[in-house]
Amino acid sequence: MNTATLKNPDPKPSVSWWRVPHMWLVVGGPLLVVVASIITAVIAVKGADPVLDKEDYERNLQAARSLQGQARIDALIQLQPAHQARNHAASPVVPTDE
Repeated sequence: MNTATLKNPDPKPSVSWWRVPHMWLVVGGPLLVVVASIITAVIAVKGADPVLDKEDYERNLQAARSLQGQARIDALIQLQPAHQARNHAASPVVPTDE
């Protein structure tokens, strides 16, 4: 065997791992998902709706029912659940519970 035949005449220089484009395809996708999930969790925690107290709602409902006329209608509209308020935004109609 000849030592000249064992040597590679044109060796490629080694490249750092962060300079390989295919590596960013493999690592970049999952990394992007992790960052997006952290951002989503922060938005969800900071923008969480408060939990409503049922006793306060019942007390306000009884106070609204004791009113008369337009004041009663306005007070009951403010106590409507979100889906009723959304559905009746153009023409607010308060369902009667009586």
